[in-house]
Amino acid sequence: MWALTLLLLAGIARAVIPNVRLRAMPILPNFSVPKRSITSPNGMVHPNITTVYYFDQLIDHNNPDLGTFQQRYWMSWEYYEPGGPIILMTPGEINADGYDVFMTNFSINGLIAQQQNGASIVIEHRFFGYSNPYDNLTSQSLALLTIQQAIDDLAYFATTADLHMPGGDAVKPGQAPWILVGGSYAGALVSYTMVNKPGIFWAGYASSAVVEVITDYYDYFTPIREHMPKNCSSDVQAVIAYLDKMYVAKDTAGIQTLQEAFSLGGLKHVGDFATALEENLWDWQDLQPAGGSKFYEFCDALEVKDGVNAGPDGWGLDNAIKSWGNYWNTTYYHYTCHDQDAETCLGSFDPTDIYWTNISVDNANRSWFWMVCNQEGFYQVGPPEGQPAVVSRILQPSFYERECVNMFPEAFASPPNTPTAKTNAMYAGWNVNVSRLFFANGLRDPWRGTTVSADGLNKPNTTNMPIYMSDGFHCSDMFIYNGVVDPTVAAVQEAGLMYMKKWLAEWKPSSS
Repeated sequence: MWALTLLLLAGIARAVIPNVRLRAMPILPNFSVPKRSITSPNGMVHPNITTVYYFDQLIDHNNPDLGTFQQRYWMSWEYYEPGGPIILMTPGEINADGYDVFMTNFSINGLIAQQQNGASIVIEHRFFGYSNPYDNLTSQSLALLTIQQAIDDLAYFATTADLHMPGGDAVKPGQAPWILVGGSYAGALVSYTMVNKPGIFWAGYASSAVVEVITDYYDYFTPIREHMPKNCSSDVQAVIAYLDKMYVAKDTAGIQTLQEAFSLGGLKHVGDFATALEENLWDWQDLQPAGGSKFYEFCDALEVKDGVNAGPDGWGLDNAIKSWGNYWNTTYYHYTCHDQDAETCLGSFDPTDIYWTNISVDNANRSWFWMVCNQEGFYQVGPPEGQPAVVSRILQPSFYERECVNMFPEAFASPPNTPTAKTNAMYAGWNVNVSRLFFANGLRDPWRGTTVSADGLNKPNTTNMPIYMSDGFHCSDMFIYNGVVDPTVAAVQEAGLMYMKKWLAEWKPSSS
């Protein structure tokens, strides 16, 4: 396996995001695995792991009379032996096609299955991909897209599904141990589910779990600023401070000149320009110990001049504007916008734009933004005055909350104040205290401030609810290739496997 893993390292690519607005999501990374046929020791040939199965999920768990919809799932029982665990995961807020890696031993899910003789399942989240109660994503339909309904989906699947494998009708909780695994928002769902539905899932593994929802999540950029090259950070801060100074002074001519340096003079609102500059910072989320993203290409464009690297203070404002603007002109504009003009690509103020009005299914932007507006928040904004800023303070929660009205005018007559405190109270947030729940986080993860490893939280690491942190990035521990190149990630993975083995040894059936 390791030889193949090392070969895969050369081919790691960032998950392709179909629209720039998806960039700000707490999304589980993914990478493709080679196709392979699986034959059991007894000679049974297994279905391909890309085979889609369908489960009759309740449309509304509060009103079963509404009926069911077809929820997609995939599974592998390559390592399964009777008595082994069922390992369930949803990739969260995205179409689940192509998340095959989480049924193989290239993932932490697959390693748990291999170690414990278990079966692995990936189930698609309601209202994402093609697991939709209705054939549209109107506000009326999306009323059934809530954290609670998603939790209830996982519990109902575990307690009622007859799985497509030998003996699959006799592995419900009580008959077999179930382990819930997830990363990012789906990692938070692991924690939320074990808080809200105790006794169904025997153990949980939550990677980069964004358990504490936060409206003004300016701390997204803190790990980025702290761990990016110092010269790059210095020059980015210089440009952002220059933009914010002109904004306060209402220097519209100066702002227009700055936008034109980036080929973004066509943007009608300075907030959209400030958001565009976030794009380069968001590339950090695509970094992994075993593979890079465009982030370092961006920093090299700013900091390498005539083959010479700038010192820790960077080259200064004038060169930063010229170099950052040139990077957009020659590389990043086409990468982000392709053949669209700037306003079509990055403008956010026209409520008739198809981005806001498209109610077709398999639109992760729309489904996730419904959750953001109603329960999640997570607006990535500029920091308070007095803190270093790599993102403009023009960007505040109100800038993004107005977009809730753009996308869901039937639900919001005015910008909402997302009730994040209610969400945290319902599902414990940082206050989670659940037995047999393993938390894994990364030091350089921009979402770390929402996890149980947030700076200043000092949540205790116990044998009942272990909390481990690597030097990695977002969900780094979920992929085995990251452990190959980073021993701190490997240590987290080994600890997770050790606890799963320990906890599963304690499980006893309660029904037959």
